[in-house]
Amino acid sequence: MHTSTRTAAALTGLVLALGGAALAAPAARADIPACTQMAAQAGASVTDAVTSACHRGVSGDLQGCVSGLTEAGVPGGAANGACRAAALEPR
Repeated sequence: MHTSTRTAAALTGLVLALGGAALAAPAARADIPACTQMAAQAGASVTDAVTSACHRGVSGDLQGCVSGLTEAGVPGGAANGACRAAALEPR
């Protein structure tokens, strides 16, 4: 019985330690350049409207990002991909 209690305590400590490390890790930065580059590859000029739409993707507003990019002339599929790229960590 004591062995199982110690094992449970050790596992709990490990989970708490790993969870704390995950919380202390720096947040992933968003990748606006990847978003604007994908928009440009789809044929759109990289304007303030495109950059602004990519910023919306960074903040988690995927629908607003896609809408902004399509209004700026980026085809729907490319706009969706660019907005998803905006939320990813830069490479």
